[in-house]
Amino acid sequence: MIPSHWYNIVPDLPAPPPPPLHPATRRPVGPGDLAPLFPMELIGQEVSGERFVAIPQEVLDVYRLWRPTPLLRARRLEKALGTPARIYYKYEGGSPAGSHKPNTAVPQAYYNAREGVRKLTTETGAGQWGSALAFACAQFGLECEVWMVRASYDQKPYRRSLMQVYGATVHASPSPVTKAGSRVLADAPDSTGSLGIAISEAVEVAGAGEDVRYALGSVLNHVLLHQTVIGEEALAQLGEAPDVIIGCTGGGSNFAGLVFPFLREKLAGRIDPVIRAVEPAACPSFTRGVYAYDFGDTAGFTPLLKMHTLGHDFVPDPIHAGGLRYHGMSPLLSHMYELGMFEAVSKSQTECFEAGVRFARTEGIVPAPEPTHALAETIAEALRCKESGEAKVILTALCGHGHFDLAAYDRYLSGAMEDFALPQERIDEALARLPG
Repeated sequence: MIPSHWYNIVPDLPAPPPPPLHPATRRPVGPGDLAPLFPMELIGQEVSGERFVAIPQEVLDVYRLWRPTPLLRARRLEKALGTPARIYYKYEGGSPAGSHKPNTAVPQAYYNAREGVRKLTTETGAGQWGSALAFACAQFGLECEVWMVRASYDQKPYRRSLMQVYGATVHASPSPVTKAGSRVLADAPDSTGSLGIAISEAVEVAGAGEDVRYALGSVLNHVLLHQTVIGEEALAQLGEAPDVIIGCTGGGSNFAGLVFPFLREKLAGRIDPVIRAVEPAACPSFTRGVYAYDFGDTAGFTPLLKMHTLGHDFVPDPIHAGGLRYHGMSPLLSHMYELGMFEAVSKSQTECFEAGVRFARTEGIVPAPEPTHALAETIAEALRCKESGEAKVILTALCGHGHFDLAAYDRYLSGAMEDFALPQERIDEALARLPG
């Protein structure tokens, strides 16, 4: 059954998260500061103190196209690994966009349409979010304009095609369409782009139009809130208490969507799982970033967010998990990480693609590059169980399929894929430019 409410974890936290700050005044932002970008309903959800938020009927009607999603046991993977562990995965790849992203794209499009918005702008890394928002806009009669990070724009042309099928206009970012993109191109004409740059471009265009608003696919509280349909369904489906919960993190929405309902149960003392976030070694905001106020975009258009960050103008190497190439982490997740509520590890992309191939050859689903990070750690945990003899219950989120990522798998299978060793000097250089 599809949940009737989203779950807001903030009221259950032992301490409230730090507020976003206005970049000019350094004072907490108010609803009026966010109104040029977001509809009031989403602004209200961003700061809500309610534990549960009702899902509108119009959103549930669209959710029914693919929800509830299946929770599956990876028995063939368990057998291949020879592990006593029981591995479960929540599969979100059956949505129209092929990932978990429509869980928030649909309500965002709905609330904007209800307030008379004509067009939504956004950024996208791997293209999953752009595809989801394009689909959602089509459901509610909105125009959609997407800035797609250049590295992914070149690697994944059919993601661009899917967005265009749904009616979106798609630009490679950095683009000459905006002032923010033009400045980057003037300094680095061959820039592979970053999510931070693409956000700047989308925000610039949204801020210039009266009936144009901006939509974000991860990071912010209301986005994480919408994704909790994943964890609420998984709680009802699992049938036994998990010992370990593992999810990949870029901005944090997939991870939060799976773990927040389980964290509610853990905080209430009903279960006690170890919770582990997995990020790319090429963009390790949890494991190598700092917890500080920073801009969410490269140009500095957004409010200052207290988060784990590598610096707002950090440009990651063009790893194939384009959805994880963000310089910062969700402020809410960053706050919870500081409170010690979960662990974090990083993985190289070759280890992740090895896990993706192993999963495909046993379970039959080709995973998107992003969840291969969680699968790599899931396999590592299952092999540790093999050594110890522990029959742990491991739960992970397979947040999307990899049908548009076969060029990346081809690079891995041909031996052409390389791991990027991120020098500390690059991180230090970006962090030196954090706002005071």
